[in-house]
Amino acid sequence: MIKRFLPLFLAIFLASPGYGQNDDTWILSGNTDTIYKSFRLFEDDDLLEITLRFDLSTYFRTRPKKEYLPANITFHTGETDSISRDIKLRTRGVFRNSFCFFPPIELNLKKTDFGYTDLDSIDKIKLVTECRSGKIYEEYILREYLAYKLYSVLTDTSFRVRLLAINFIDTEKKRKPIRHYGIFIEPVEMLADRTNTFQVKTPNLTQKNIIPRIMDRMAIFNYMIGNYDWSIPGQHNVKVLKPSIFDPTGLAIAVPYDFDWTGLVDPSYAIPVEETGLESVRERLFTGICRRREVFLKDLETFSLKKEEFYRVINEFPYLNKSLKKETMTYLDGFFDQLAARNIVIEDLMNSCKNF
Repeated sequence: MIKRFLPLFLAIFLASPGYGQNDDTWILSGNTDTIYKSFRLFEDDDLLEITLRFDLSTYFRTRPKKEYLPANITFHTGETDSISRDIKLRTRGVFRNSFCFFPPIELNLKKTDFGYTDLDSIDKIKLVTECRSGKIYEEYILREYLAYKLYSVLTDTSFRVRLLAINFIDTEKKRKPIRHYGIFIEPVEMLADRTNTFQVKTPNLTQKNIIPRIMDRMAIFNYMIGNYDWSIPGQHNVKVLKPSIFDPTGLAIAVPYDFDWTGLVDPSYAIPVEETGLESVRERLFTGICRRREVFLKDLETFSLKKEEFYRVINEFPYLNKSLKKETMTYLDGFFDQLAARNIVIEDLMNSCKNF
């Protein structure tokens, strides 16, 4: 693998000052083989309709986290076309698993032949569900989906997502069908293959082990959307990846996920922990590493340049009404208004940043 990519790596390294320190340009394309049949699970933004059939009563009552329940999944590929396969599923998550009536799901697709290379490569995939029934919980999951899309504006080293319309059918016929929105999150193995990286599971990493500009970008993004619920040590709501080819810095990239406990989503159940000093998740708290003022200024310039694209993602999203779009953009206005008055946001970052 190293011999195969070394010439290309050296060319990139020699042509890029500050290699590995300030950008993620060192990430090479991963799987570029186009001779396969793709379902385009994470390449399309169209709403994907699926049907899940399983024993809903047992699922709600036992919330299985170890043992899988038998299930059947149908991908509705057109008005009359579909693909149905038998799979397994179980619950996942921590807080939402205990609080939500409908806990998040892990689908086990291992050894399931769908006839599409990308689907057949997936062993397990995370499915984010609406926490409970009701319009407000529908809005939460739509805004959480938007958080993923906003981070993708900044970088390709982000989790791709697919918005779903899910029909839940009780195989025991004891419950009425349920229809919710949901989100498929790109499996980390697929992300790693796409970016020619591999996952690092070491729990004792710190922000110093992440490429500085990438670390700052993620930390400032989380500040922008009102997210303090992440940590590099223990990899809480963060995955850490390293390049598959030789990297002289030894540094990695961090990829955030799980954005429900944020000011952007603002769910009624999100109450800040006392240690933060926050009264609401709508308040912003920067928990990134401390940098010099001029470094933060350079980092923030990226966000200034991407502002219109952030707002376009929200405006062009067809599943939020105008009022909710305005509310979402108004929350981002709070960040960009601070950004316009440079000293305000810089002081906020420097006053709450972490020294390692």
